[in-house]
Amino acid sequence: MTQPRYPLRIAAAPISWGVCEVPGWGHVLDARTVLTEMSALGISATELGPPGYLPQNPAELRSLLDDFGITAVGGFLALPLHCGPAQAIETARENAALFAATGAEVVVLAAATGLDGYDMRPTLSDEEWQTLIRTAGAIRDVAAEFGLRTTLHPHVGTYIESDAEVDRFLTDSDLDLCLDTGHLLIGGTDPVRLAQRHPDRIGHIHLKDVRNAIADRVRSGAMEYSDAVRRGIYAPLGDGDIDIEALVRGVHAAGYRGWYVIEQDTALRPKDSAELPSRDAARSLIHLAGIASALGSVRI
Repeated sequence: MTQPRYPLRIAAAPISWGVCEVPGWGHVLDARTVLTEMSALGISATELGPPGYLPQNPAELRSLLDDFGITAVGGFLALPLHCGPAQAIETARENAALFAATGAEVVVLAAATGLDGYDMRPTLSDEEWQTLIRTAGAIRDVAAEFGLRTTLHPHVGTYIESDAEVDRFLTDSDLDLCLDTGHLLIGGTDPVRLAQRHPDRIGHIHLKDVRNAIADRVRSGAMEYSDAVRRGIYAPLGDGDIDIEALVRGVHAAGYRGWYVIEQDTALRPKDSAELPSRDAARSLIHLAGIASALGSVRI
């Protein structure tokens, strides 16, 4: 079957098929199943998912991805940057070496609390914030040794979640952001306006659409994030309350030519197959391809 060609640099991520770093998150499909689904959708690039999900040996990882005609974009690292910086930096170094060996481009860093999951967030002191900033900068330098860029991912249940925390990070650090439309909106930041305010700080993009009625319950504390995911907080692109078209048009006009990673965080039940997440991913691809076609751009 001839695979479709998408005008923008579109990639996927295993989290759209329920593959998450959080213990007990849900049923985890095996890597070959997930890669088969990506390939069937015409997706030719992916982030690598949680450390350890795919092979840690570079040759084995390259061989596995090659089997499906898929290249590596980078990977997500949720690390406690506010304490134990030496361990965080060493973990980042190990992963950066693997990412680079597979031809990836970017480290997507999140300021984890050190707890399992994203449902609780202890208070961070000013001193710990400064450690966080320094550690993020050190990881950026380590990744650069391997030819990789580093972006900071504002993320629900991490120490950079709210609008004020995003602004504080942009002031205190020179790292670019991974603009995750879903996590930003849930945290209280309008992703379209953020991209308009800081077009020069957008280094990577995760595209999610969000059902804001559920997001309101997460923001108010009435619902835990993990439960919200299971209740469908993330919708296929175009089916939720984020103006994805305005976001893509805006960053493209501002000169962004990086990856658009389609991510709809999903938690699968034990008997769930890949059918439902693949159907949602297909809807997202159709929506994004329509936006891209209207831009008159070509894939680079």
